Amino acid sequence: MPETPETPSENKGMIRRFLDTPPDNTAKTVTVAVALCLVASMVVSAAAVTLRPVQDANRLRDKQINVLEVAGVYDPNVPVAEAFAAFEPHVVDLDTGAFADQYDIETFDELATSKDPAIVRALDEDPAGLGGTQQYFQMIYILRDDAGDIDKVVLPVEGYGLWSTLYGFIALEENGNDIYGLQFYQQGETPGLGAEVDNPRWKALWNGKKLRDEDDVLQITVAKTPPAAGREYYVDALAGATLTSNGVDNLVRFWMGQQGFGPFLERLKAGEI
Repeated sequence: MPETPETPSENKGMIRRFLDTPPDNTAKTVTVAVALCLVASMVVSAAAVTLRPVQDANRLRDKQINVLEVAGVYDPNVPVAEAFAAFEPHVVDLDTGAFADQYDIETFDELATSKDPAIVRALDEDPAGLGGTQQYFQMIYILRDDAGDIDKVVLPVEGYGLWSTLYGFIALEENGNDIYGLQFYQQGETPGLGAEVDNPRWKALWNGKKLRDEDDVLQITVAKTPPAAGREYYVDALAGATLTSNGVDNLVRFWMGQQGFGPFLERLKAGEI
C-alpha cells in the first residue's frame, strides 16, 4: 500500500512552525513577551552582579569625599584615598563615649551592624525620626595636625526631613563645641526647597556656630528667628522648607545630645580622646 505523502507543514520543525505562526497569534505574542522578559532580566541581573564592586567603590569614594569636604581639606588635585588616609577612623560606643575595640575598623560595616539586634536599642523618644531604634556603635573620623593634636572631629548624623532620611556629617573643632561644617551626602528633599541643604551658601552658615553655651546646655538651633541664647547658636532656616529645617534641627540636636555623641564629646573636652 503506497505511503501517504507528508504535507509541507509536517516537514517543518517546531521552531519553524512557531515562526510561521501569524504575528497576531495570542500564544506567539505571549511566548515572545515572556522570552524577552527572561533575557532582559538575565542581562540586568548579570550587569548588577558584575558592577556591584564598582558601585560599592564609588559609594565609598563619595563618602570619603564628603568627609574631606566637611572638614575643609578636600583638594580635587589630590587622590581621594591618599587625602582620606590622614583621618583616623574609630568606632565609638555611644553609651560611654569611648572607642569600641571589639570591632575591626577595616571590616566594620555600619549598614550590616544596623541590622544586628545585639547593638541596636529602642528609643523612648525619637525626634530625629530614626524609626524608634538607634545603633549605639558609630564610625567617626579624627583629623590631627602636624604636632599630633586633634584638629577636627567628623561625626555621622542622620534623621528624617520632609520626604527622606538625610545622611551626612558634622565637623567639629578640637574643643568639641565649635562647628566647622555640616553637609549631607544623601537626601531626597524637594528640589529648590528642602534640597537646599546642599546649597554651599546655607552650609557656610554652620561654620563658627557653637553647640553649647557656657553652662554646657545644648543650644544649637535651626529656626526662622534667633534663640534667646544668641546668634552664635543659631542657623537660619531654609526659606519655604520649614519641615526639612525642623528635621535638620532635630537630627543635629539629637546626635549632639546625650543619646548621640554627647558622652563622646564630654570625653573630648576632658582631653580623654
